Amino acid sequence: MPRYQALVGELNTAFSKSQIGQMVGLRGDFAPGKPLDAALAGLVAKPDTVEYRTFKSFVAKIPPALQTAISATIHYALSTEPPTLITSAWAPGYDYEVSIWQSPDTTETRGGITMLFKSRYPDDKHPLSPD
Repeated sequence: MPRYQALVGELNTAFSKSQIGQMVGLRGDFAPGKPLDAALAGLVAKPDTVEYRTFKSFVAKIPPALQTAISATIHYALSTEPPTLITSAWAPGYDYEVSIWQSPDTTETRGGITMLFKSRYPDDKHPLSPD
């Protein structure tokens, strides 16, 4: 399984029904202007680990407009009462993409938000990369 899918999958635990209540206190980490890379990396791995550095680097490479959309979505989800569940996934792609959709609440069940991240494989160099 690609490394990014495994790491993005860890976000599902943090934003799951059993854990999201604990995430509400971190809502400020996703406020406008806050760095998204450290906030998300801290949810998937402990600092000073390969996983933390890998995910932090992955998120830092996401274009700023997409980072803003991700942060705003998470901030919104943690601001609802009760917090809105978020499901995340990664898929390979040519450029960076983030698809976000929300299924609304009904009278019988809560809805949720899904975020699908797309990017190149970790070792696949982008043709516009200066490296």
